[in-house]
Amino acid sequence: MLYLGDENMGSTKYITSMGELSRKDNSLCFRKNGKNIYIPIENTKEIYCLNEISLNSKLLDFLGRNNIIVHFFNYYGGYSGSFYPKNQYNSGKLLVKQVEKYKNNRIDIAKAIVKGIGANIDEVLYHYYKHGKSEVRDCIDWIREELYELVDKAESEKELLAYEGEIWMKFYSMFQYFINEDFVLNKRVKRPPDNPINALISFGNTLLYTKTISAIYRTHLDQRISFLHEPSEGRFSLSLDISEVFKPIIVYKTIFDLVNNKRIKVAKHFEKSLNYCILNEEGRQIFIEAFENRIETTFLHTKLNRKISYRTAIKLDCYKLIKNILEDKEFIPFSLKNSY
Repeated sequence: MLYLGDENMGSTKYITSMGELSRKDNSLCFRKNGKNIYIPIENTKEIYCLNEISLNSKLLDFLGRNNIIVHFFNYYGGYSGSFYPKNQYNSGKLLVKQVEKYKNNRIDIAKAIVKGIGANIDEVLYHYYKHGKSEVRDCIDWIREELYELVDKAESEKELLAYEGEIWMKFYSMFQYFINEDFVLNKRVKRPPDNPINALISFGNTLLYTKTISAIYRTHLDQRISFLHEPSEGRFSLSLDISEVFKPIIVYKTIFDLVNNKRIKVAKHFEKSLNYCILNEEGRQIFIEAFENRIETTFLHTKLNRKISYRTAIKLDCYKLIKNILEDKEFIPFSLKNSY
């Protein structure tokens, strides 16, 4: 299936079936079982290949000239890699400064990210607390009364990563109080996911990670130089840093909405085996549409005094980081509560 989505999805196209992607005149053509589906090149910025796709260098040259990024996923919905057009946004000056910031002031940015994760989880849980789920108060109180002090006192990125892990574990332990009982989370399992809730989390996190890769690509930042997560081969670690604070808002709110409103069902929307559990094609389509609607949701940005989408908020966090690197302006990640 070629899933183009509705008008709100605009610049992102998803391919969820096996087939061949090629150039046809000034359009893209997806061919499956002898049938052609044409994709207009105008306004296309990203293509997500969620199944085995055949393509050639002629197509890649065409995509590159039109600044279209292609993200590839494996059978389990995990991220395999991306095709990047020749990067026209490179900045030698910023690269040097980004390396200097990593060497000299990494921990301050890392602390801001961990605090940002905590603040947005607090806000998501507080919604359920206000609606009668008093059990989540323990996690909210821990974030407000202990986490920020622990982060301030931390002396290494390793300590901060431990606190980040603790935040997520406490958050997961709250799911039992407000999520449909069919989606119980006993423990977080990633590669591959082993039950429906882990499948949703892994797929959602991967979509957000690749959205962040695309956002960073359109700035002058270097994807490889990160601050909370260790820079390493085989992944864009800065995308992990930037995406973390948006997970509670975009990924988890999407999951809670789909599960609690029974739009995603255990019996209908998953493939299960002895060692893994993944969304089936119908389940992926439902999740993708909800995810795209969430990331394109607009809100009033309190500093800009205009409406922006969460997709734009991700890019604005990239620019905040650039301001920190070049001008030493304090980096404060996006806050759901403050709307900036």
